Amino acid sequence: MNSFYTKEELNKLGLKSYGQNVKISRKASIYIPENISVGNNVQIDDFCMLIGGEKGIFIGNNVHIAFACLILGTAGVVFEDFSSLSSRSAIYSATDDYSGRVLINPTIPMEYKNIIKGRVIVGKHAVIGTNCTVLPDVKIGTGCAIGANSLIIKDLEDWGIYVGSPVKKIKNRKRDLIELEKRYTEKYNYGKKSRRGGCKNYIPIICPSFVWKVAS
Repeated sequence: MNSFYTKEELNKLGLKSYGQNVKISRKASIYIPENISVGNNVQIDDFCMLIGGEKGIFIGNNVHIAFACLILGTAGVVFEDFSSLSSRSAIYSATDDYSGRVLINPTIPMEYKNIIKGRVIVGKHAVIGTNCTVLPDVKIGTGCAIGANSLIIKDLEDWGIYVGSPVKKIKNRKRDLIELEKRYTEKYNYGKKSRRGGCKNYIPIICPSFVWKVAS
């Protein structure tokens, strides 16, 4: 026996939609599931916390969210197909204002706070290394690779390798995996319908224009 929910248990989670071969750990914490959509061949490991929030979390196909990650969907978080989030990493689409002009933390009424919000998009084939932090209003480009312990505070160009706090590009990433993706999708008949709502709520190969329409 493993720690992943059965199909029957997945139905009871209340997700907006989910696809085939979805593995979500029973030890993960899922809040506001009605604003979370999950594609095909997705794995979410132990001790992750996903908070759907107002705008929601949209997870494409063949996405892995590793051990002990945090995803805050207040302003919307999107994982495009074949993207990955490594262990102990966090994605914030909203955060307190730390400038000192306002009070912070959830014990304070909103009239005394200023919440900074912005949608986060993790591009297709992007991989975020362990113990990274992504702050609001960021697009991580297609094919980006981000090294461990990095801080992402601005948009990243496609197919770059980035490291540091904040991240800096150190070189270009190879694109050989695109051919492997084609072979894989042809072999496994990629792109079946999701459960709960059929094609209407299903996330195919996600592109930013589709996401803006759904999540706005």
